[in-house]
Formats: sequence, structure tokens, C-alpha cells
Amino acid sequence: MSSYTPNPADDVSIATIRTLAADVVAKANSGHPGAPMGMAPVAHILFSRFLNANPKDSKWFNRDRFVLSNGHACALQYVLLHLMGYKLTMDDLKQFRQLNSKTPGHPEAGHTDGIEVTTGPLGQGFANAVGLAMAQAHMAASFNKDGFDLINNYTYVFTGDGCLMEGVASEAASLGGHLQLGNLIVIYDDNHITIDGDTAVAFTENVEQRFLAYGWQVLHVSNGDTDYAGIYEAIAEARKEKNKPTIIRLRTTIGFGSKQQGTHGVHGSPLKADDIQALKTKFGFPPEQSFHVPQTTYDFYADIGKRGAALEASWDSLLQAYGQKFPKEHAELTRRISGKLPDGWEKTLPQYTPADAAQASRKLSEIVLTAITPALPELIGGSADLTGSNLTKVKGSIDFQPPSTGLGSYAGTYVRYGVREHGMGAIANGLHAYGGIIPFVATFLNFVSYASGAVRLSALTGHQVIWVATHDSIGLGEDGPTHQPVETAVALRATPNLAFWRPADGNETSAAYLSAINSRKTPSVLSLSRQNLPNLVGSTIENALRGGYVLHEVADEDLTIVSTGSEVSIAVEAASKLKGEGIKTRIVSLPCWLTFDQQDEAYRLSVLRSGAPILSLEALSTVGWAKYSHEQYGLPAWGASAPYQKVYEKFGITGTNIAAVGKKVAEFYKQRGGKVISPLEKAIHL
Repeated sequence: MSSYTPNPADDVSIATIRTLAADVVAKANSGHPGAPMGMAPVAHILFSRFLNANPKDSKWFNRDRFVLSNGHACALQYVLLHLMGYKLTMDDLKQFRQLNSKTPGHPEAGHTDGIEVTTGPLGQGFANAVGLAMAQAHMAASFNKDGFDLINNYTYVFTGDGCLMEGVASEAASLGGHLQLGNLIVIYDDNHITIDGDTAVAFTENVEQRFLAYGWQVLHVSNGDTDYAGIYEAIAEARKEKNKPTIIRLRTTIGFGSKQQGTHGVHGSPLKADDIQALKTKFGFPPEQSFHVPQTTYDFYADIGKRGAALEASWDSLLQAYGQKFPKEHAELTRRISGKLPDGWEKTLPQYTPADAAQASRKLSEIVLTAITPALPELIGGSADLTGSNLTKVKGSIDFQPPSTGLGSYAGTYVRYGVREHGMGAIANGLHAYGGIIPFVATFLNFVSYASGAVRLSALTGHQVIWVATHDSIGLGEDGPTHQPVETAVALRATPNLAFWRPADGNETSAAYLSAINSRKTPSVLSLSRQNLPNLVGSTIENALRGGYVLHEVADEDLTIVSTGSEVSIAVEAASKLKGEGIKTRIVSLPCWLTFDQQDEAYRLSVLRSGAPILSLEALSTVGWAKYSHEQYGLPAWGASAPYQKVYEKFGITGTNIAAVGKKVAEFYKQRGGKVISPLEKAIHL
């Protein structure tokens, strides 16, 4: 890499970014102008000198990935995307933060051309970037050949004090350092300002020393406002380091050029009109003219775009030559880039009969992973230090590790996340965002709560992340209330575009995986038991794929019991006891609410039909079950520490007690008289 060569367009382009960011936020009367103005020089240097991307094809696979972790500064990214020639017009900039615009209040992947990951919740983008860098390392190790350095992109990150205060960033940074991700370059906007004011009120640690301890290369630029050469040299130096991620501490002045520069007043509020005019005058721009972009700036950035198009064309030629020499690898790489699943992979899924032995659904999950992994090389998974409990490591799989450690290789498909649930979830979002990978992650269901911020963004953005969440109820037993999830399921079920599966047996577990892998824009949480579950009469993969189905049918029923997971077999036992008392009981298994809700109305009403009361049963909170039942039985509060059978007995979740409860429900509705209407029959359907 040559040294920095100034261009006559540099100063005017940086001034364009600063003034345009101020105008964008001012017109919306909402937003954060300070960071975009302070980071304009580093943004310009990075995008003009280093970033390999083609604005005319924002999904070119070997593009460099750019993540704005401090997503509140999105006016900066929108301005850059517009100047570069992405599908973002000046009118789009003028609609910043307005309804249905392409420029929402924080960057949203899939909504705005050129945005890699959705950011805003601080620290998430930083962790996503670790996932993006891991994905690059894995794909490169899997497909690059001598003379064919096909996958060699960098991941660049802008981050701020807020991100680095968040624990999720610390978790990801620690793992990123261990993994020696030399393709990851983070630029830390050290402007000493947050919403509360100077960072001295709460954040006085030595960030450089922290990242050195994580195993990162640490560089710094003391004058990020005007030292363009210093910025250039730091990024160039970062690119040379192949065995460590790099963080560049860039000292900037927030709101540079405004009257309030260097203060928290310019952090999250628009500049006043007179301040913007003074700013433009200072930089030689027409003070009364808004959204002014000199032709010099447009021309300079148009050349950057042409460079990106040429890079992609060259890469396409290399890929074609690769296909001629390595046709098998080429076919696999292009399949994974396209997102197409291998033909017939689902035929490897295990199927069960009631004669098959009872097993914990976490064990059934392991059996599924063992069966499907050879057919799905894009599956890359790992556990938050619970491999032996989650049962997620397929025999013979290789760990994803730096080759220098002797613990594995970057071509490995099993990730040791350590005790970092939140970081793990956010990293998995980055793995999926990169392309060519379906990530799965694992922990106890209770500790998915630790990662709820990342799970929420998976659902919001449409990241296909599969959570293997074992020890899913009071059935885990002795670890007690601290580990027994009570409220977790309803929180996940309440999350839009998140499939929460709680399978009752082997066929339902296979169905959960089949649905999760086919759901390309929906994350899934597979809630799995520690205790053994019998394989049920009436259970099939096909039935379970509808999210809910009649497991045991009777005509002219007195009662329907709807249940999930480990409680379905208890419901079956209760139905048998009720039959002896002359109470005809249907059993419905409802392993996934989201999937069931997506079925047509006629089907749903056939499963949870009118005519008899419906009782729900689950060893979790009853919140939410009123949507599907007239009466609910579950846990009134927290669980208890004891062998799981004793805990179930304590809370009355046994075949004998549920039979008694079911009898009470059936008699109550019979005595009350009148037609019992399905809870699904409503005037309003959302």
C-alpha cells in the first residue's frame, strides 16, 4: 500500500459530508449530527482510498463489509451511500426519519441499499462485525486455492464510546481477539461525548489497554479532524496485520465546525439555522443553500464507484477461471452464495414411531444435527460453553479456530463461543449477514434471555439464526429457579418473525429443524428438554410442520387439551384417565405458535374447534395461552430445585392431576350451558 496522496477533492468532499449531514438532520428536526460531522474525514479516507465495493451491485460477494455500529450516526452512512451512487437519491436524504423513507432513524439492512446489518442498539454492530469477519475467514479457508484468492474482503467498523461500554461488544471483542481475525478493522470515534455529557462522568478506562489485553493490534490517530495522512497511514497499517484484529483510536471533535463542537449539545439534536449557515460559510459553501453538493464531490465519488465496478468485473473473471479448474468447489461456492439449499437434504431427517425409545429432545436434536450436517456444509454452529449439555457438536466436526492454536482451523464448522451468550447471538447475526452460512448457536433456554437484544435484531432484520435452547422448563430439575425458564417462552413467542418451537418428541424435533432451515428470513428457537420424552402416536413430521395439529382425535369431545413439548405426553396420559371416567378428550400439540398462526383459518379452526372447552397445559407461564384456550394450567410463578419428577408433582403437572383439572373444566362448561366457541373465532385478527 502506497503512502497517502492528497487529492484536490478531499477538502471539499469532507466539507460536503459535514454540511450535508447537518442539513439532513436539520430538515428532519431529529437525529444526531455531531458524530457524522466529526467522522467525515475518516469516512472519506476509508471510502475513497480503501473500501472495495460496487454501488451498482451492493451484494457483490467479495465486497468489503462496512458496519456503522454507532448507528445513531446514520446520516453519515446515508450521505456516503448517496455520494457513492447506491440506490439512495437526494430526495431520500431529504426524507430522513420520515414515514416510509429509505433513510430511517437507524440503519436497517434489507431496507436501504448498501446497509449490511441493522444497527442502533449500541454494541450490536461491533459484534455483528466479528461475525462478518469470522464468516470471511471460514469461506476463504473453505474455498480459496493457490492462485485463486477469491474471498479476501475486509470488515470495517465505525464505533463509539457507547458501543464500547456495552457488554455485548466486550464479549465479541474478546472472542475476536482469540480468533486472530486479521481481516477486522475497527475505527473508534473517541470524541469523549455521550448523551449525558463528557465521558469522564462514567467511562474513564484505558480502552487501548483493554484491547491489547484482548489480543488486538491497537493504533491511534491524535487528530482525526484534519490529519488525513495520519488516518490513511493507520488504516494501511491495520491492513498489514494478518493475525490480529485492529482497533484505531481516532480522536475527533464531535460536531466539528459548528458553534457547539466538542459538546454534548451537538450529539443528539439538530444544529440551529444560524449555526448551519456559519458552518457552510466556514467551509466556503453557499450559506443559504441546503443540500448543496459540489460537482467536484460527485465526480470524485463517481470515480470511486467505477473503481468498485472494475474490481467486481475482475473478480467475476477470476471466479470463472476458478470454475474451470475447480468445478466441484465452484458449484458449491456459487450454490452457497445464491442461498439455495442442497437438493434432498431433508431426506436425511430422522423419523420415529411410538415403538422407538424415549429420549430427551436435546438428544433428538443431536441426532438431527448428526444426520443433516453432512448434507448441509453451510451449517456452522457452536455453544456458549455448554457443548456437553446442549449436545451440539457433531462427531468428527472440526473446531473453527486459528490454525496457529493447533485447536482447529478456519475451515472448521464448530465454534467455541465461551460463556458469551449475548456476543454469540450478535456474532451469529453477522455470520448470516455475510452470506453462504446458516448459523446455529446453543445455550440453556433461560440464558437466551441474556442475548435478547441480539435475538430481537435477528427477528427484526430476518437473520436465519437457529437457537438450540436446551433445559427448557422445570424439567431440568435440580438447578432450580435460577435456571428454570418460566417467562422466556412467552417473551420469545411475543417477538414478531421469531419461530419458537417446543417439540414433544422425535418427529416434532425433526420438523422443527426442517422448518428452521427452510425459513430463510426467520430466526428460530428450538426449546428442548433435558428429560426423556416418549415418541407419540399420531406425531409425524408433516403434521408438526403446520405448527399445531390434532394428535389424538375423538368425536363429540367433552374437552380438548392443547400442549407443547414435554407436557404433551402428560396430556395424553390425562386423556387416558379421563376416558375411564367417560370424558372424551382430544389432544392438540402446538409446537410453534408462529407457524400455526400462518395456517389458513379453516385449518386452525379444525384443530382448535368450537364445541367443547379447550385447556392449555405447559410447565411455563400461562401468559399468552388465552389466545388458544379457554382455561390455562401452568406455573403460577417460579420453579423449584429438586429432581424433575418431584418438581412436576409440586406444581400438579402430572397425568393424574391434569385429569382432575380437565374433569373440572369439562363439568364447569357443561353446567354453564350454551355453545362453547373456539377462542380463535374473533372479530379482529392481527
